[in-house]
Amino acid sequence: MIYAKVIAVKDGDTIEILYEGKPMRIRMAHIDCPELGKSQPFGRAAKTFTSAMCYGQQVTIFNEGVFDRYKRLIAVVINKAGLNVNKELMKAGLAWHFLRYSSDTTYAQLEKLARQKKMGLWKDENPIPPWKWRNHKTVEVQ
Repeated sequence: MIYAKVIAVKDGDTIEILYEGKPMRIRMAHIDCPELGKSQPFGRAAKTFTSAMCYGQQVTIFNEGVFDRYKRLIAVVINKAGLNVNKELMKAGLAWHFLRYSSDTTYAQLEKLARQKKMGLWKDENPIPPWKWRNHKTVEVQ
């Protein structure tokens, strides 16, 4: 468990904390938010939501010491109000349950509820998951 201040929000599911005097990137566990850098619909909304939930705050980082290939610590982020930011993103319809890396049924249930309520990205008729969006190749018409 880490207690640290959030010094940056990179996108909906990635934040940066100041830990032991150095920046450390945190990738939120169990979820995958729409892409910001590739202009995916709701990417900006997810980042804005995450910023409102934890930017500038002392947060608690629950992790198992696992880092992804980009050297980001995989973790659950709890904000100063005691809210699980990962789950709040799911409730708001601003993230998918990242089944490839999570079998936590709580997140699956939160996604189902957000879909039923047509929250956030679930307003779209056919939302594209970020893992497919990242691999999408744009073809220019001449």
